[in-house]
Amino acid sequence: MAKLVAHVAVFLVAIEHVYILVLEMFLWNKPAGLRAFGQTQQMADATKVLAANQGLYNGFLAAGLFWGLATQNRTFMIFFLACVIVAGVYGGLTAARKILYMQALPAAVALALVLAFA
Repeated sequence: MAKLVAHVAVFLVAIEHVYILVLEMFLWNKPAGLRAFGQTQQMADATKVLAANQGLYNGFLAAGLFWGLATQNRTFMIFFLACVIVAGVYGGLTAARKILYMQALPAAVALALVLAFA
């Protein structure tokens, strides 16, 4: 049961990164993206290509987590959760503090669960 809880936590982090991919790659300069990232239309239009690139990287994080779950590969889960934590801490320090709580914290919880139970 504890292993299932750990895997659900990893799955939720992966789903969050798919959502971030969609926001950054497809909705960046649309109303949902503007609200999510607190951007003006002008700034979003000017940074759309950069955001799409960020979104792609978030997709790779999600893919790695899904791969770890699909193969039951604990090492993959640990590696990709650590990548999410590093990205979340960096984003929290350089872009917006909320990234620490929305990205790094869930990944840290998932990592703790994987280390303890998976």
